Amino acid sequence: MDLKLNGKVALVTGSTAGIGYAIAKSLANEGVELYINGRDKNKIDKAIEKLKAETGNQNIKGIAADFADKSQVENLIAQLPAVDILVNNVGIFEPKEFAAITDDDWLRFYEVNVLSGVRLSRAYFDKMISNNWGRIIFISSESAYQIPAEMIHYGMTKTAQIAVARGLAELTKHTAVTVNTILPGPTLSEGVGDFITALANDKGLSNADVEKEFFENMRGTSIIKRFIQPDEIASLVTFVASPLSSATNGATLRADGGVIKSAF
Repeated sequence: MDLKLNGKVALVTGSTAGIGYAIAKSLANEGVELYINGRDKNKIDKAIEKLKAETGNQNIKGIAADFADKSQVENLIAQLPAVDILVNNVGIFEPKEFAAITDDDWLRFYEVNVLSGVRLSRAYFDKMISNNWGRIIFISSESAYQIPAEMIHYGMTKTAQIAVARGLAELTKHTAVTVNTILPGPTLSEGVGDFITALANDKGLSNADVEKEFFENMRGTSIIKRFIQPDEIASLVTFVASPLSSATNGATLRADGGVIKSAF
């Protein structure tokens, strides 16, 4: 299927690995002019080289920026003043007991996970409206609905992303701009993979045993009973980024493996 994305300009934040990389790769395969992002220039350069080799798309560039630093975000926007597709994927997470989450932790999570998307959307939204075409996509999480007791601060930021996206969508009336949110379920990204391996080593179990235990005890409502692959999230994001998804706006779309126990 031709998703009609050839030549569109796309920025995917936090895209040197994991879900972000998978989204970048999927968009590159559709012929977009792609900008990837990370904090480390060396990692960006390696990701660009890999993406070009895997997709054949040579129109891929990178901009380093730490979204915890407002000045670096401003520098990114100065280098890339307009995009057709913005994927707000960058995010941080950590399991932490509620009583141990400091004010600085709350602010850091909000800065990176929420304000990153707010600042970029603010920079690009009006230009999309003027061009009468654009896509803004927030990568949230099933944790937005089912706040995990082991990382409440993370869940809070994922819920906030949904609110921002829905509010922005209300401002797109009578245009071909859309703003949507994707809710991945537990996904085998680089960070999660490292966490599972460390946990398996601590418990003297295999990764498969830890995965089974996780879906029995931590995410018991999962229907697929396995970690989602980043490519499975990327496929949905790429469709939503395309002109073919023109009737999808203000939506919260789940790719959660059935973890959220609701039909709506």
